[in-house]
Parts: sequence; C-alpha cells; structure tokens
Amino acid sequence: MSIQLTIDLPEEVFPILRTNPNNFIKEMRLAAAVKWFEIGKISQAKAAELAGISRQEFIDSLSNFQVSPIQMTPKELAAEFLEDD
Repeated sequence: MSIQLTIDLPEEVFPILRTNPNNFIKEMRLAAAVKWFEIGKISQAKAAELAGISRQEFIDSLSNFQVSPIQMTPKELAAEFLEDD
C-alpha cells in the first residue's frame, strides 16, 4: 500500500536546483531518509526502502551527505565490543 502526497512548489525551484520534478522527488526521498537515519529515527534498511534504493546504494549515498554509515555513540560502540568477549 502506498499513499500519494502532493506538494506545491514554485516552478523556479527546479532550475535553481538544476533538476526536474521526477529527479527532485528521488532526491527529496533520499535526503529525508538520510536525515532520519542520521538522527536515529530509522534503520539503514528502512532508510533505503524509503529512498527506493538498495541498502548498498543507500550506504554509498551517505558520503554525499557527509553522514557516517555507523550511527552509534562511543558508549554504544564500546558496549558492542564488550558483548563479543
């Protein structure tokens, strides 16, 4: 199931961003997915699904946004290493 949303934007937006409406939608979905992943709201898998791309493509895209694919605090990371012992 999917829901269709309508967003009203001025026509001037597309030339400024050097894109067209279809590419804008793809870029907006990816940008939202990256941000929500970055703030810990969704997982990599869910972010990739939201962006409409594979998980590997999503991970590769993170560098364009200067976002690390590892979203753990130092404390969480240390706990991961301690659990493996």
